[in-house]
Amino acid sequence: MTEIVLGVTGGIAAYKAVTLLRELRESGVDVTVVPTSSALNFVGEPTWAALSGRPVATDVWTAAQDVPHVRLGQQADAVVIAPATADFLARAAHGIANDLLTNVLLTAHGPVIIAPAMHTEMWQHPATQANVRTLRERGAIVLDPDDGRLTGADSGPGRLPDPSLIADMVRELLRSDRSRTGLDLAGTHIVISAGGTQEPWDDVRFLGNRSSGRQGFALARTALARGASVTLVVGNTEDPVPPGCTVIEIGTAEELRVAMHDAIAGQDPDVVVMAAAVADFRPVTSGEGKITKESLDGAAPQLILEQTTDVLAEIVAKRGSATRPVVVGFAAETPHDGETLAERAQAKLARKGCDYLVANEVSGGAVFGESSTSILILSAEGERAHLTGVSKADAADGLWDIITADR
Repeated sequence: MTEIVLGVTGGIAAYKAVTLLRELRESGVDVTVVPTSSALNFVGEPTWAALSGRPVATDVWTAAQDVPHVRLGQQADAVVIAPATADFLARAAHGIANDLLTNVLLTAHGPVIIAPAMHTEMWQHPATQANVRTLRERGAIVLDPDDGRLTGADSGPGRLPDPSLIADMVRELLRSDRSRTGLDLAGTHIVISAGGTQEPWDDVRFLGNRSSGRQGFALARTALARGASVTLVVGNTEDPVPPGCTVIEIGTAEELRVAMHDAIAGQDPDVVVMAAAVADFRPVTSGEGKITKESLDGAAPQLILEQTTDVLAEIVAKRGSATRPVVVGFAAETPHDGETLAERAQAKLARKGCDYLVANEVSGGAVFGESSTSILILSAEGERAHLTGVSKADAADGLWDIITADR
């Protein structure tokens, strides 16, 4: 059975950790809750014990014969701290072990995921940001907090990410092959586009596509779990954005184009992945208001389209002969009779000039919105992997495996 230590520190968001505990238990894992003394002022010990089904570990002196300050960290498959206060981040970054939770952190053998929550000024303070950098450099996965309503009337970055999304990240860390990959993307910055674009042809209607954004989000989650920092350029999606990413929201293909170039220029990423479903065409003009039948006097509207800019080709051209960033393209294809997916993908790889191309067949609407996928990964050397009927997380890991092996 998988063992998790859930550390809870003394912030108002401690009440949300109750939902996280339930999510983790419903995933079939055993959880030992280690609240700080301050956390117990927000949520009492009986709540943690009842929902975890285990005694709550609160100090280094209780059951001292079991040496809990060492044993808990050693035996945990993962340690999750949610919420993490500014005080806890400071103590953890400096190796201070003055309570049970910080002792557990120093003895942890498995991955550590930390979800900070605090007021905006505290999160943005240079001391806190320096502590976060230190923890990340040591291999901890520190999620960026959400931007939203805080205690009282305050609002801004510092809100604890949704517990269900934190649970998703924990599940990603605990996937069976994570021990093989470890933090092999640590120190790597990745820019990923995800979701679909929408091209308006009046103030109500738009031309869109069936992309759910799930593959792009799977790429982000797996990259975070392998130690990378991730910037997500996000279009229209069905699911909430994974916590821990820097997020840039876009609507149209042109907005995506600008956002991608800005992110690459401003952040100097190691890898760029164009997983978004970018519109190939857009209306030449967009009407003001809503185009109605009456305004057209019964005639059908004339929708004239023009091609959008090929963002992937632009990124490759702008990089030129440099080796960074590594550029990955995605191709959703519907092969014609007598044509294979591999043939179409190889031709597109040569035409785009990217380092890797991930292709899948979407005939009949396959793949879009599904939890599983089938992909073909190509590079200039030819076919690198053909994954069939796998989860989108496994598909993402397959790509990262190839990229890390080639570095």
